[in-house]
Amino acid sequence: MKKTLYLVRHAKAEDRAPFMRDHDRELVSEGIIASARIGRHLKDKGITADCLISSTALRAKDTARIVAEQLGIDPETISYDEHMFDGGPKAYLAAVNRLPANCQSAMLFGHNPDITYFAEFLTHQDVGSMSKGAVAAIEFTDLEWAAVSGRTGNLLFYVAPKHLKEA
Repeated sequence: MKKTLYLVRHAKAEDRAPFMRDHDRELVSEGIIASARIGRHLKDKGITADCLISSTALRAKDTARIVAEQLGIDPETISYDEHMFDGGPKAYLAAVNRLPANCQSAMLFGHNPDITYFAEFLTHQDVGSMSKGAVAAIEFTDLEWAAVSGRTGNLLFYVAPKHLKEA
């Protein structure tokens, strides 16, 4: 049995301003458009997800909501993990290891550099620095989510909004 994990870096957000918490930065219009484009691209490829988990940072939550809408998934079903904001790749691994067994495909929405490190940890492949709004798809064969660890996944594809043709 195969399981698929989609790692999504949040799209372009506003710059940090004085007295603004990093956690509260919102997507800019370019980020909103990029999130919709990547979501539409995934839908056109027949991709969906049974479980969606996002960092609690506003820019990641907004990216998750927009992608979910494009995929026809109710945004109310997205789970939020506060540790994915600042917890490093270990927080991403913990989120994956807690996924329910009946979840065949999952999508995590997070931040660089952690999400890139996590993709490379799982696949032992050079992903490079994930672009804003990019998706790395990783497949696991004959593994339960609780057993996912380093070098257990195979990178299926990597796509960024800038790689997509204008609609």
